[in-house]
Amino acid sequence: MKFYITILLVMSSLMSFSQKVESEGKTYEVKNERIFLDDKDITDTLTTEKRSAILKEAASISDRLKAEEKVRKDKEKAERKKEKATKKLEKDVKKAEKDHKRAEKALKKEKKLKANYKKSQDQLAKAQKKYDKLKRKGKLSPVEETKWLEKIEKLTKKVEKAKRKL
Repeated sequence: MKFYITILLVMSSLMSFSQKVESEGKTYEVKNERIFLDDKDITDTLTTEKRSAILKEAASISDRLKAEEKVRKDKEKAERKKEKATKKLEKDVKKAEKDHKRAEKALKKEKKLKANYKKSQDQLAKAQKKYDKLKRKGKLSPVEETKWLEKIEKLTKKVEKAKRKL
């Protein structure tokens, strides 16, 4: 919005002000094809060659100012494009960083789930081995045997749960 206001002000100032042309040590002002010297209209008193020379000079000055304005506009446009590209690049970098963090988090979670699964399997194997050893030696009473079977069943469920999560 500021940009459009600035352009509007510059264009209006170019149109409202007169062109100052210096010729033979005198400064003439040209407004709408009229030539002034010291705020007096002298268009009709000048010779045709002199008038056309002053008007040509005023036109060349006007063209130069328009060209400078066009260059300034192009620079501003290029600057806006550059800013836009920079913002897009920053946004893409943030998105990539976010995706990277998400991937790291998922990898960490997967590692943890694998470790839990392995731990559950080890606990089950250890309990099963101890139960088999005690049963073989005949050191288990019927109450202890039910406790061991319940423990093994819980560990089995724990392993299945860890496997599902994985």
